[in-house]
Amino acid sequence: MEIRSGTFFWPETVTHKPYPALDMDICCDVLIIGGGESGAHCAYFLSETDLNVVLVEMDRAGCGSSSINTGLLQYSNDKMLTACSNSFGRETAVRHYRLCELALKGLDKLVPSLSINPDFKIRESLYYASEEADAEALRKEYDMLKKHFFQAEWLSASDIKRMYGFNKPAAILSGGDAEVNPFKLALSLIDAAAARGVRVFEKTEINGRKFEESHAVMYTAGGASIKAKKVIMAAGYRNQEIRCEKNAVMSSTYAIATNRLKEKEIWHGKTLIWETARPYLYLRTTADNRIIAGGLDEKTIEAEKIDAKLIHKKDQLLMEVKKLFPELKFEAEYFWGGVFGSTHDGLPMIKEYPELPHCLFLLGYGGNGTICSYMLASLIRDLLTGKQNDDLQMYMQR
Repeated sequence: MEIRSGTFFWPETVTHKPYPALDMDICCDVLIIGGGESGAHCAYFLSETDLNVVLVEMDRAGCGSSSINTGLLQYSNDKMLTACSNSFGRETAVRHYRLCELALKGLDKLVPSLSINPDFKIRESLYYASEEADAEALRKEYDMLKKHFFQAEWLSASDIKRMYGFNKPAAILSGGDAEVNPFKLALSLIDAAAARGVRVFEKTEINGRKFEESHAVMYTAGGASIKAKKVIMAAGYRNQEIRCEKNAVMSSTYAIATNRLKEKEIWHGKTLIWETARPYLYLRTTADNRIIAGGLDEKTIEAEKIDAKLIHKKDQLLMEVKKLFPELKFEAEYFWGGVFGSTHDGLPMIKEYPELPHCLFLLGYGGNGTICSYMLASLIRDLLTGKQNDDLQMYMQR
């Protein structure tokens, strides 16, 4: 599976020292396969334990979907709280949203300690009704958010026009969300884990496996083996090549990063912006005052089809941003397409499969991938260390 294509912005923002390839047989308590955000969060949380941990990445750390993640961090999900409540019951829905909110607060406390600044900034989010017909459902969503004490404010059409300059029927303005450079975040988490003793190997592809009663053995393309009591499959969307999950929905998505703008040109509060339409348009700004916009999802993961639509999607995204902010002068300096995963039911997953013993699959699929990676990695840490965590079953038993 080709995860990405195009020209990529985030890898241009940092130079990072490489880790060696594995060239010998080793043993460990926990092997993490995947050096993106999911694997990086696992490595970080497990580095806080007494477990002997190894992380391997087939290419360079962060080079997969973490390098094209657009880095909007929100407690709200692609599936509204009202819709989640209808699907899972209100208690589960509210708890999932609360865990997303707590993950944002956890990242806010964590990032100052990292050696690489991942440009994490607390932001507000504007979730606007794309059409007048969406306003009623959006109001119900707002009422439920307020009922359960989430940070949210209702904006009328006149409020939106006054604050942001464009015309939309209504919106929810959420507090406590954030933006991040996801590529820097993955690298900085891995560096922090390595400093605590996690062994990290890049250019180490797993191409074989064997399962014994008490452990798994993973074989590398370079001829080495890794004996591990537990294996965490944190390879992002490539996990689907190892074990196809029926609840996963794979598609493609597109994004652009513009040239730098002047600080005074950026919209009110550098708010994260998204909409009720599906697929939705979303926007954010960067630390150097670019606009990142994404969306226009398609139901394909074929690399040739993603590539063929790349220029057209770039132009579409530029047009959509200009509809909102016609006074701004910008162009797309970077543009890319890539594979995007979500779930049928709207929740991320931790999965175990009988035919793959000793393995845990971290499937942080959905528009809130960074937050879900943080949540699921912390749950896996508790699971592997025997700590009781009542939230675990919400993501495992489906």
